[in-house]
Parts: sequence; structure tokens; C-alpha cells
Amino acid sequence: MDYQRAEAKQAARERVTGLWAATTTPFGPDGAVDEAALRADIDRLTGELHVDGIFCGGVMSEFWALSVAERRRLTEVVVAQAGRRCPVLAHTGHHSAAETIGLTRHAAEAGADFVAVINPYYPPASDEGLYEWYARVCASVDIGVWLFDTSYAGVSLSDDLIARLAAIDNVVGIKVGRDHARYLALLARFGGQILVCSPHEETWLADMRDHAQRAYMSSAAPYLYQRPDWQPMREYTRLALAGEFAKAEEVAATLEPVRAVAARWLRGRPRQADNLASIKAWAGLAGLSGGPVRPPLVSLAPAQQAELADELAGAGLLPPGHAGPVSG
Repeated sequence: MDYQRAEAKQAARERVTGLWAATTTPFGPDGAVDEAALRADIDRLTGELHVDGIFCGGVMSEFWALSVAERRRLTEVVVAQAGRRCPVLAHTGHHSAAETIGLTRHAAEAGADFVAVINPYYPPASDEGLYEWYARVCASVDIGVWLFDTSYAGVSLSDDLIARLAAIDNVVGIKVGRDHARYLALLARFGGQILVCSPHEETWLADMRDHAQRAYMSSAAPYLYQRPDWQPMREYTRLALAGEFAKAEEVAATLEPVRAVAARWLRGRPRQADNLASIKAWAGLAGLSGGPVRPPLVSLAPAQQAELADELAGAGLLPPGHAGPVSG
């Protein structure tokens, strides 16, 4: 963190642009966090895939299954490995305000550019209770804080609550992990105060074209939908940000077969968190660490992984008969 608290909102507008990827946490055979694999993932994202920013320690990282010590170490490894190749947003939310403050201060000391703080989703709390919780956290740190409005969190942050929180000087943005209508409503009301961003690839081009959005915040799509020698998401983003929307639409259309696979494997799961097993299996096929999820989530069975690989090959993302990670 190299800005003052009063500069946090402006720093976010300057630094949060382009494609941001939400990383997973690789676990080794012994169940521990595999730091070498995590470093390799960061190198691939910031190197061959050229992402513009990294969101670590969030839902994709199974933060609920990590100890506080593991979460701190995860942030340290990601920030150090990313270097200054791209900014890092570290998720530091925890049910306990004291733990959240500790994780957030640590992320700032480790060199993260911003933090994201999910609301405490147990026990259910009133707007006033949530405001007091966030106000305590934000008053205790100087780093720029992102809110996270997501169905994973159990409650939806109300418009009135967001309005109060957006007025805090180091609240800099909100990631809206809900439907597009909700995102657009929050963008219309709060886009002039804080950054309002969506993690949905299927609406990203329209958001750039119709709503002058400049930051995709953030999902696994930048590394699931692309490979080093074929980067349509990066290309249509570049074209759209340059105002070349017709060309961008042509490039984006090439992703339709991949989106069809995602609709089944990432959005068609019986429980929302189940998609993390599919994300990690897909990431492993696409050349990242992939690997198992931690209980209580359940990894894909070998037959399911083979089925996913066949569908990705059919969509043109993997070579036919592909059985292992894509080489870089």
C-alpha cells in the first residue's frame, strides 16, 4: 500500500482496470497449502495469461476452509510472487471483526493494494449491526476496502447500507456477485462514489459498451476460458476498452462453446459452492494447479473429470483426447 487513506478511492479508480482473476488455493497430497503450486499459478496468470490484477483469498480460494495462519501466508505468497507485475486485492473478511482487522492490517503490511471484506454472514444481522461492524473494521485500517455483495454471504447488502458504507473514506468499491439487474441498479446509484464491478463474463462486453465499465472484478474465467495461445477474453477486452466494439463482439462470440460448458459445470451445480470442485478440475486441465477441494466440499470423481475434459475438448479449449494439463 503506497497511498494515504484519503487517497484510497482515487487509487482504486486508477489501478483497478482490465481483467482481474480470482485465484484458487492448491492443496498438496498431505492436504496442506501447496506454496510451490500457488507460485506457479501466479506466474502463469501474470505471465502467459497477462491478467491485469489478482483477487486472492476469496470464495475461489475456499477461505472458509483455511486457518487464519494459512490465510496470512496465502496473501504473503501471492503478493510476493506477483511482485509489481499487477496489483493484488486480498480477501480478509472473517466473522470476527477483530480477526478481520488483523487480517486486513497484515495484508496491507504484506503489500496488497486493496482488500475485500465479505460481511459476517452468521449470525444474520440488521443493517445497523452490519454498519457498525464495517465501520469498526474500516476505522481500524488505512488500506482501501472493497465490499462484497454475494449470495455466498447469506444476506444481500441493502441499498441504504451500501450508501452509508460508500461514504466511508477508505471504502473504494463493491464486487456484485448477484444477477445483472442488481449490478446495474447498484452501478447507477453508487458508480459515482465507488467502483461497482461484476464477476460475470457473459455480460462483461455489454458492461464496457453500454455502461463505460473498465474493470472485470473477478472470477476464474480469465484462466478457465483462455490458454496462452488463445486469449479471446483478453483480446475482446482490449478492443472494447479502445472503443472497437464491433471487432470485440466478433472475438467474444468465439467463446460461445466454452460458455456452454461453463453453464453446465459451473452454474448448473445443485449447491452453489459445488462449482468450486469443477473450477479446480477445469483449472488443472487448463494448465494451473487445480487439485482437490477441502471438506466439506467434494472433489469431482475421476469419471466426472474425464467427462469435463471431453466437453472442453469438444469446445475447442483442449486438444481431442487430452488427459492432462495444457502445456504453456
